[in-house]
Amino acid sequence: MRLRHIEVIQAILQTGSLEHAGELLQLPVATLSSTLHDAEQQLGFMLFASVRGRLQASRETLLLQPLANQLYLDFEPLRRCADALRQHQEPVLRVACSETLAQTLLPFSIALLRRRFADTPTSLSSAPCAEIARRLLMEECDVGFSLHPAELPGIECLKLTQGKVQLLAPHGWLAPKQKYIGLQDLAGQAMIGLQHHDPLSRVLDSKLQALRPAPVVQIQVQNYQMMRSMVEAGEGLALVDPFTAAGAKAGGLDVCPLSPAIAVTLYALTRKDSQPGPAFQALFDIVRHKAEALLADQGVLAL
Repeated sequence: MRLRHIEVIQAILQTGSLEHAGELLQLPVATLSSTLHDAEQQLGFMLFASVRGRLQASRETLLLQPLANQLYLDFEPLRRCADALRQHQEPVLRVACSETLAQTLLPFSIALLRRRFADTPTSLSSAPCAEIARRLLMEECDVGFSLHPAELPGIECLKLTQGKVQLLAPHGWLAPKQKYIGLQDLAGQAMIGLQHHDPLSRVLDSKLQALRPAPVVQIQVQNYQMMRSMVEAGEGLALVDPFTAAGAKAGGLDVCPLSPAIAVTLYALTRKDSQPGPAFQALFDIVRHKAEALLADQGVLAL
């Protein structure tokens, strides 16, 4: 089968007729009919049957559909790149980052990048660190940003900056001008838990569970941003990364670093064989400077 065959089959599956499929693909009905007949000749079985004025997929077509869908999806990035090149546009810079960074750091960084590279289309998605590494190795994204390193062959991890774990508490919970919170001060306190553990939360959980009495965790949420929201709702305390904590004080929460300090590092992840262009390298610098400014404003930049 050729890609044109798959494209026509997909269009008919979506629309149910040659006429509507022709409108979707902007091709004459006669061309679609000829392409469909050619595909059936090559495959040796019928792909569609006319039922009450609509083309209904045969059993064989339904069995082929999942594989055809995947091939069509795999072809889509190549088509978009070709369209961009035809229009003399830069290829899309595909950025992936952890969910926390997608809520705070990356949108502002990409906005700054776009002011300097207005002709470079950019996409942003969020994923756990392991998934970012997989996408890089499969060349499904160009650069990743994470609070955890990806220790895999073929992946390069560049340290951009470092902050500290922060305590979030309701307004007035901390003493005025309190500069840090001792770990032992959290013994027996009501705290917000995290459902899906990452390397940072595993370290924090082991330290909290060693306290006597252990903190009371009656609410667990999916991510750090939701932990912050639960603190804002008055449901307890939370230990979070400094990017989640950024802006919390201005939002009315008490914020201070944990003592002894626990460092949180911001990493840029790339493929070792990647050849960064100007926009690629500029994004590194923008993210680093934006992160350092954000942490310095909150007083959480690690020394």
